[in-house]
Amino acid sequence: MKRKSPLLDRIYNTNLALHTDLYQLTMAYGYWKNDEHLTSAVFDLFFRKNPFKGGFAISAGLEYVIDYLQSFTFEQDDRDFLRTLKGNDGEPLFESAFLDYLGEMTFDCDVDAIPEGRVVFANTPLIRIRGPIIQAQLIETALLNIVNFQTLIATKAARVCLAAGTDPVLEFGMRRAQGIDGALSVARASYIGGVAATSNVLAGKIFGIPVKGTHAHSWVMFFGDERAAFEAYADALPNNCVFLVDTYDTLNGVHHAVALGKKLKENGHRLAGIRLDSGDLAYLSIEARKILDEGGFKDAKIFASNSLDEHIIASLKQEGAQIAVWGVGTKLATAYDQPALGGVYKIAASKRGGEWKDTIKISEQAFKINTPGVHQVRRYFDGRYFAGDLIFDERSQSGHLLVDMKDQTRIKDLSAHTFETLLKEIFRDGKLSYETPSLDSIRRTRKNDLERLHPSILRFLNPHEYPVGLEENLDKTKRELMSALRKKNKVIL
Repeated sequence: MKRKSPLLDRIYNTNLALHTDLYQLTMAYGYWKNDEHLTSAVFDLFFRKNPFKGGFAISAGLEYVIDYLQSFTFEQDDRDFLRTLKGNDGEPLFESAFLDYLGEMTFDCDVDAIPEGRVVFANTPLIRIRGPIIQAQLIETALLNIVNFQTLIATKAARVCLAAGTDPVLEFGMRRAQGIDGALSVARASYIGGVAATSNVLAGKIFGIPVKGTHAHSWVMFFGDERAAFEAYADALPNNCVFLVDTYDTLNGVHHAVALGKKLKENGHRLAGIRLDSGDLAYLSIEARKILDEGGFKDAKIFASNSLDEHIIASLKQEGAQIAVWGVGTKLATAYDQPALGGVYKIAASKRGGEWKDTIKISEQAFKINTPGVHQVRRYFDGRYFAGDLIFDERSQSGHLLVDMKDQTRIKDLSAHTFETLLKEIFRDGKLSYETPSLDSIRRTRKNDLERLHPSILRFLNPHEYPVGLEENLDKTKRELMSALRKKNKVIL
């Protein structure tokens, strides 16, 4: 009989409509009270800076978003909880008629998005939501929560895999990830980003990701004798022998692995490899390779772990390390050097009185000024490489002049290039119209996109900035609206 898990059941078997910030609900209530809740609006989800001081990001999380939106509903127990919330005066925060409305509401927005696995850049809309403002507002937090994290991790994984080159990378970060759901998201996003396998067995079951792993130091410590520990492991799992050799003395451990490898060979099995988890990985891997080769195990691979990231891997390879497989944990699972993507969700237009009205936020920080309109994105091609991403307003005629968002004097003419539109139809009137690709297909997309980025954009230190900008007419509209709003609000510089 399956044992009940009251807390985990409450967390993981619950409806997700309340997976939101309270201010989304207070704004939704305000729209409803002012009879504006059915007003059409357009929101864009995007991030303002490429993560890790890099030149690109990898989009991820869309399948989660689709699943969330398909099941978006306020169930009775959700509404019952909202009835318990009080305002500053001790009275109910929401009136019953509003909560009844939430219970009857069905998701019927249009959603367009850049598919998972695509190379994406700062300020490019990843998802566009168009529909009743109350619905578009209520889903903001969940979409950001999903896309921010998975895009960040997929990008980190892609960078690690670029550093590793053709060597496989294994995701070993489950123990350091932020919770159960964080560990699962890490495994999925890392696989999109290019890792070959994960240590997370549940992720293997749910997502179909290859699972890899062997033994820990505790196995050797339990036996108190390294050779005896290796022999016991080989007896139990002769088809999974990668020995962790650094519990006591690393190079001596390699000799023990060779001795056990010979016994495995005699019994029709093979030594798959050894793992290094501490010390000077460059020196130890070079010396270990010599011992393995001299022992007759030229095909045994050297695995390495120990707080690896793209920078350490690149350095080790430059030093001639003889490592064939890289196990990356903490710094991948936690996006160690940048723990958040910083994606945002901004209203770009609303339709009141039958006409669309562009909306814009004026800020003293130029990078926080959003772009008004109903946006679509074109990606242009220049032979082998991507030439630039142009953001345009799909409601008006668009040219092919790309205006730099930070310097309007920099303009690139893309009219001679072929292009594709990036935002694909996902939902229409709340109905799913998109066929979700397999994870392996998404991985191929990521690989193909990275191959079409110029190498200068892929480098880790001071990468070249890929051209992303506004179509000439959209740039003009944005500047005119900024000027009009500053005059109207008497903004003094």
